[in-house]
Amino acid sequence: MAGKSRFIKSIMDGAKSDVPAMPWARGARRQAFISKRNALKLERSAA
Repeated sequence: MAGKSRFIKSIMDGAKSDVPAMPWARGARRQAFISKRNALKLERSAA
């Protein structure tokens, strides 16, 4: 039950905050992954 109460506490804290966390604002790690993915040039051959 500790997991459930921790989950509910996090939901309540998120609801009380003025600015909820948006999925696209996850931090530097996600931004680095996206920039790395966009930097790769995929070479595709015609079938």
